[in-house]
Amino acid sequence: MLLFVLTCLLAVFPAISTKSPIFGPEEVNSVEGNSVSITCYYPPTSVNRHTRKYWCRQGARGGCITLISSEGYVSSKYAGRANLTNFPENGTFVVNIAQLSQDDSGRYKCGLGINSRGLSFDVSLEVSQGPGLLNDTKVYTVDLGRTVTINCPFKTENAQKRKSLYKQIGLYPVLVIDSSGYVNPNYTGRIRLDIQGTGQLLFSVVINQLRLSDAGQYLCQAGDDSNSNKKNADLQVLKPEPELVYEDLRGSVTFHCALGPEVANVAKFLCRQSSGENCDVVVNTLGKRAPAFEGRILLNPQDKDGSFSVVITGLRKEDAGRYLCGAHSDGQLQEGSPIQAWQLFVNEESTIPRSPTVVKGVAGGSVAVLCPYNRKESKSIKYWCLWEGAQNGRCPLLVDSEGWVKAQYEGRLSLLEEPGNGTFTVILNQLTSRDAGFYWCLTNGDTLWRTTVEIKIIEGEPNLKVPGNVTAVLGETLKVPCHFPCKFSSYEKYWCKWNNTGCQALPSQDEGPSKAFVNCDENSRLVSLTLNLVTRADEGWYWCGVKQGHFYGETAAVYVAVEERKAAGPLFPAAGSRDVSLAKADAAPDEKVLDSGFREIENKAIQDPRLFAEEKAVADTRDQADGSRASVDSGSSEEQGGSSRALVSTLVPLGLVLAVGAVAVGVARARHRKNVDRVSIRSYRTDISMSDFENSREFGANDNMGASSITQETSLGGKEEFVATTESTTETKEPKKAKRSSKEEAEMAYKDFLLQSSTVAAEAQDGPQEA
Repeated sequence: MLLFVLTCLLAVFPAISTKSPIFGPEEVNSVEGNSVSITCYYPPTSVNRHTRKYWCRQGARGGCITLISSEGYVSSKYAGRANLTNFPENGTFVVNIAQLSQDDSGRYKCGLGINSRGLSFDVSLEVSQGPGLLNDTKVYTVDLGRTVTINCPFKTENAQKRKSLYKQIGLYPVLVIDSSGYVNPNYTGRIRLDIQGTGQLLFSVVINQLRLSDAGQYLCQAGDDSNSNKKNADLQVLKPEPELVYEDLRGSVTFHCALGPEVANVAKFLCRQSSGENCDVVVNTLGKRAPAFEGRILLNPQDKDGSFSVVITGLRKEDAGRYLCGAHSDGQLQEGSPIQAWQLFVNEESTIPRSPTVVKGVAGGSVAVLCPYNRKESKSIKYWCLWEGAQNGRCPLLVDSEGWVKAQYEGRLSLLEEPGNGTFTVILNQLTSRDAGFYWCLTNGDTLWRTTVEIKIIEGEPNLKVPGNVTAVLGETLKVPCHFPCKFSSYEKYWCKWNNTGCQALPSQDEGPSKAFVNCDENSRLVSLTLNLVTRADEGWYWCGVKQGHFYGETAAVYVAVEERKAAGPLFPAAGSRDVSLAKADAAPDEKVLDSGFREIENKAIQDPRLFAEEKAVADTRDQADGSRASVDSGSSEEQGGSSRALVSTLVPLGLVLAVGAVAVGVARARHRKNVDRVSIRSYRTDISMSDFENSREFGANDNMGASSITQETSLGGKEEFVATTESTTETKEPKKAKRSSKEEAEMAYKDFLLQSSTVAAEAQDGPQEA
C-alpha cells in the first residue's frame, strides 16, 4: 500500500512542482458562425521546434482527445474548418477554427509532445448565440472606453420636430437624450446630440467613454406621432482581448499603448489586475510607482497621438499576470477609461544568465557590474544608464562601448567588453553617496536582454590603498605604489591607463609584502607602476585593480599631472652638506625626490603616524639648527665687512693676515663638525643603497631619509621597528648640540678678532697724526 502511495506521489509531484513553459490564452469568446485564432507559445529550443504540437479537448474523466496536430492529423469534427500552423522562429503555433457553433464551447489544451506529458496550457472556449436583430438594425462594435457615433436619418416633414434616442431596457424603451436638452443621469458628461444643417436630413448621438453597461439596443426617433422616423441600432461594447506576451525570467518586456489623440493630454497609467475588478497602479504619469517595480520600470514620454510605452526589466516570476494601460485624470483605472490589455507569461526556463541585482561598495572604493547580453549580438553597442526615479521615462546614458563617457564620470567609469563571452563589465570607482541608485545594462540589439542592478554605498574603507593626485616631472621616472590586502593574494593585480574606450594595461612591479595593513601576513602585496622618462602624454588617470579571469574586482584611481622641473638649486647637495639623502626643500607634501633624481610618491594615509611624527621632529630640529648657523654666519660676515672698510686706509696688510687666520680656524672647525656627523651616521651603518630608498615608503619615510634607512635595516625584528627608529632619532640629535657649541666658540673668536682689530687700528691712526 505504501509503495502504491509513493508511486502516485512521484507521478503527481512533477506536474505540481514544475510550471509548464507552454503559454496561451486563458479564455476565448466568440459568436456562432464566427471564427477564432488561438496562439500558443513555447520555448524556442531546437528540440521544441521539431516536437509534435497538438490541440485537444478535455473530457469529463480527465483525458484529452486530439482534434488536430502538427503531424497532419485532423478529427472529423474539424474537417474542412480548422488548421494548425507552427512558427518555429517565433516559438509559437496557431490554431484556427472557423464556422463556430455552441457545441464548440468547452475546455481545451494546446501543447507539445504527448498529450499526457504535461507540456500544455489550458484554454477555455465560449461560443455564444448571436443576437436576434431586425433587418434594418445598424450594428456598432466599439472597444471599452472609446467613442461611438450613432447616425439617425429622418424625413423633411420631421425636420422641425423633436429628435431623441432611446435604449431598450427589458420590455420598455428608456429616454437617453433628446433635442430639448434632456440627458439621462447615467450618461451625464459623456453624451451629446448633434443636428446637421438644413441640407442634411440626419442627426447624430455621440457617446464617449463607453462602459460595458452601455451595450444594448437603441432606437433613434424624429417626431412623436405616427409619422415619426425611427432607426434601430445595436451597440456592442467589447472588453479588450489581452495581447499575449511571452518573456524570459530576468529579461525585459515593453508594453506599447495607443489610446488615441482624444486622450493625448490626459494622465496615463499601467495597472495590474488582481482579484475581482481591482487594478493596482504599477506606474503613472502623475509620479506614482509600485514599490515592487522600483528601479526597473520606465514610462516613456507620451506622443501627441496619446500613445506611450512602459518598459519593465529584471522580470520575476511574480510579475506574470494581466496588465491594463489606460488614460484618466486620476491616473488610475476608472469606469469608462480607454484601456488596452496584456497577459504576461514569465518563462522560468530562461536563457538569460543570472547576474547580481545588488552590488555594494564603500565610499572612495569601487564596484564592478557584470552585464549579460545576447551572444549572437557581440557586435552590438553596449550602454549603461542611470535610472532616475524622480522623473518617469528617464535613464540618461553614462557610458557606451564606442568610447563615449559622460563628462562628470571621466577617469572613474569604464565599460569593458569581453568579445564572445556574452557579458560586458562596467567599473565605477571613487564612489560617493551620490552614486547609490539603480542602473540599467542594455544594447542597441535585443531589447529583451535589458537588466538592472542597484548600487548601495555601505560603511567601510577601500581595500586598495593608493596615493592621492600625483605630480610627475618631465624626463624623470615616476613610481606609484598600490597596496593590496591579504584576501587578494590569489587575484591577478594590474595597473592600467584609463581612456574613453577602456583601460590599457601597463607593466607593473610586484615589490613584495606591504606594511600598509595591520595584522596582515605576507600575502598582502605592494605593486608599483613605473613610468620611465615621463612625457606630456603620460598625464591622465591610472587605475590599479584586481581580477580573476574575466571577472574584475576592485579598482582605485590616481590622477598623474605632468609639469616641468622647478629651478630650485642643484639636485645633488653641495660639498659640506649635512645629509646627502635630504629631499628638495620645495618638494610637494605628498612626494619626495631622492638624491638620484628618482621621484617616488608616498601615501600619508597608510604611514605609521608615530614613525612619521618622529621623523618630522628630527627634520624640524635640523632645520632650526641650519637657520641658527646661517644667522650667525651672516651676522659675523657683516661685522667683519664693516671693520675691514675702516682699516682699508690704514692697515690693509695687517687686516688681511688676521682675516686669513680667522678663516683658517673657521674652516678647520667646520671640517671637524662634518666629520663628527659622518662618524655618527657611519656608526649605525656602513652603506646606504638605492634599494633602501626605494623601500623606505613602506615604513612611512618622508623627510628624514637617513632615519628611514636605519629603520629598513632593523625592520626584520618586527615590533623592534619603532624602537630602532627612536634610537636613530636620539643619535642624530647629539651631534646637533655639538654643532651649536662650535658655533658659539666661532662667534666668540670673531668678537675677539674684531676687538683686537679696533685696538690696532686706533694705534695706527694715532701714529701718523703725531708724525
